[in-house]
Amino acid sequence: MDFNIKNLWAIRFGGVEVWITETIVNTWIIMALLVGFAVFVRIRLKKFSDVPKGLQNIVELMIESFDKFVISAAGPKFLGLSNWYFMVFAFVFVSNVSGLFGMRPPTADWVTTFALALVTFLQIQVMGAVHRKGKYLKSFFEPTPVFFPLNLIGELARPISLSFRLFGNVLAGVILMSIIYALFPIFLKFFVPVPLHAFFDIFSGTLQVYIFSILSLTFIGAAASSEV
Repeated sequence: MDFNIKNLWAIRFGGVEVWITETIVNTWIIMALLVGFAVFVRIRLKKFSDVPKGLQNIVELMIESFDKFVISAAGPKFLGLSNWYFMVFAFVFVSNVSGLFGMRPPTADWVTTFALALVTFLQIQVMGAVHRKGKYLKSFFEPTPVFFPLNLIGELARPISLSFRLFGNVLAGVILMSIIYALFPIFLKFFVPVPLHAFFDIFSGTLQVYIFSILSLTFIGAAASSEV
């Protein structure tokens, strides 16, 4: 069994060699599916009715529910982040469950999860500086300037912990499912792994994207709160 990420082909730009990995290709596939679905929904909902029904009702329910989720986690002043985190939620969820279709989840690659966590880290710093201004910078030196190194390390640890939590859980599921497929004979591979896929890909995948989203929004809300 090989758990390494495969390099599919290389592209040369000048003297630089860029490898196209399995993670990149699977990410492109998931992005294409999500964009295609968004275009399909946009076409179907070109004309909104005053009384929603069918697909329009489902879409409005999803958007309203996620807006409430953002408000409850970060506060009403961060409702503008709803679009970004809805996209993150959709991408990470589809990535986590892509193992059901024989794909290696992009979230089983730390590069993917760290990139998402790094955006959260930047949002924390920007929102903290915008809403609390000098008080946010001052918080790094509280309760005394001696604690600045510890406060800085704690802040830098956030994107690392966020990324490793998501990456580790998804990769663990990939490894365990690979071992299970290797242990069972071919006639049992179509039956025994089914409940395990339901747990590792669907339940655990949904739980991890929820945790990633709510922690990100909570960190942003806390950084910008004047009560901190």
